Parts: sequence; structure tokens; C-alpha cells
Amino acid sequence: MTRKGRRLVLIGTALGVLGVAVGLVLVALSGSITFFAKPSDIVGHTPQPGQRWRLGGLVEQGSVVKGDPTHISFKVTDNVKAIQVVYVGTVPDLFREGQGVVTEGTVDTSGVFQADTLLARHDEKYMPKEVADALKASGHWQEGSDGAKP
Repeated sequence: MTRKGRRLVLIGTALGVLGVAVGLVLVALSGSITFFAKPSDIVGHTPQPGQRWRLGGLVEQGSVVKGDPTHISFKVTDNVKAIQVVYVGTVPDLFREGQGVVTEGTVDTSGVFQADTLLARHDEKYMPKEVADALKASGHWQEGSDGAKP
């Protein structure tokens, strides 16, 4: 084999090993990828079973139902559509109706979002970028306010 041939084999082998390594990393990370969605993205669609979502929006007025201290049910809305959310765990102190919220979890077969993480915004000016972008895209964002139209 000539020197040029050995070099081409070495480069081809290195690229093959690199491709396999990248493929293994992508497969390993595929279980931990979470997609951001607003209620309009999930309601009416059939998400894959077990697919994780990060759901953001506003807690709908009059929708909060508290069970025991660690069980809460409420609706998240983007002022277009709403989705029922069930969360079991410690509820943040700043969680309340009309406030921005981000939840992480999966959608069950009945279309209810089963959240395992619940985040509430922490002051009057803050809203997660994804939630603010979704509200702006749907036309429910007021510049200079806390984010949502009354």
C-alpha cells in the first residue's frame, strides 16, 4: 500500500470513529431532551407516549383545585387554548392564578399533562423567555406590563 493509500485509510477510519461517537452521544442524550410547548401546541395533537414536554403559559383564573398539600390540579393557558395539569409535589409560594408558570412532564392518554416539575415566576417583571415568546407570537403580550393582557 502506498503512503497516500495509508493516509486515506487512516482519515477514513478516523471519520468513521468520529461518526460512531457522535451517534452514541445523540442516542444517549435523546432521553433527556425536553421540548418547549404552549397549550395550543399540545391540545388537539397526539403527543408520543412518554415524550417529555416543557409546558409554559399562564395559570387560568378559577382553575386551581388543591387536594392535599402536595397535590394540585390547574389549567395552563396561552389565552387561545388551555390544558389540564396535575402536579404532585411542593407547590412554589409564588404560584397562583393569572401568573406565568412553566411545568415539565408528559401528557397521558386522556390529554392531561402530568407534571413532575413546577416553576412559578419570581417577580413582577420576570417571565421565562419561551413563555414570553409564545405570548408575543399569540398576540397576548403587552410591552411594559407583567406580560399578559387582563
